[in-house]
Amino acid sequence: MNLAELKKNFTTTLSGIYPSEEIQSFFNILSEKYLNLSRIEIALNPEKEISKEDAEKFQAALLRLKNYEPIQYILGETEFFSLPFKVNQHTLIPRPETEELVEWILNNSEFRIQNSEFLDIGTGSGCIAISLAKNLPDSKIFALDISEQALKVAQQNSELNEVKVDFIQADILKTKTLPKQYDVIVSNPPYVRELEKKQMQQNVLKYEPDSALYVKDKDPLLFYRVISQLAKNHLKANGKLFFEINEYLADELTELLKIEGFQNIEIKKDIFGKDRMLKCNI
Repeated sequence: MNLAELKKNFTTTLSGIYPSEEIQSFFNILSEKYLNLSRIEIALNPEKEISKEDAEKFQAALLRLKNYEPIQYILGETEFFSLPFKVNQHTLIPRPETEELVEWILNNSEFRIQNSEFLDIGTGSGCIAISLAKNLPDSKIFALDISEQALKVAQQNSELNEVKVDFIQADILKTKTLPKQYDVIVSNPPYVRELEKKQMQQNVLKYEPDSALYVKDKDPLLFYRVISQLAKNHLKANGKLFFEINEYLADELTELLKIEGFQNIEIKKDIFGKDRMLKCNI
């Protein structure tokens, strides 16, 4: 089998399941991973012979893609904030809007002072905490998650990116006190309501961890309320609380934070114009 035949089989198999642009993207990503070929090299070498071993890798990936498994889980890796991250079904796949949250935190220059201390609640793959650690080498970064399996991945990612993050396993909903005071507490907690599931893609519904995504319709701000109550007692003077938020619940969350005593509440839109981030202080 040559490269052109491999591509034709790949495209035909996934046609009708994914848009053509996404199929092309999958093929390019897998070709770079399995064949070490760039997109240009794919176009220039249609007659390149594909080994049986490499063809089998593509076939295995095809079967998983047909079942809507995310390409990131198939590869076991992704990129976030220009850094490499391992991911698996115990971790949420990092999103571009979360990169915007990290960038917003980094643009607050007051936190670039030496020995600033950050806590990331619900760290998952560690993408927020590790990106902060990489860009703020003089700061101390802590990260908390309920999942032992997720924390194993996060630890691997901290080693992969050569940064130090202190990881803590805890259920934030049962946590009465945090280990210390912080300059910044940040969280991208579960915020997708059950009623919003019908808007989700199959690859998310079938594979990404429910505990990192969904909240009950009757109490969609549960995590925000618990985290804000902890933050009141564990933010240093002039410390700030950052959240990634549900675009449909910005007003309700703002009211909750006002009731909890927070001020200077600022909502920031993501690149798609959706209310996606919040910053405030006590």
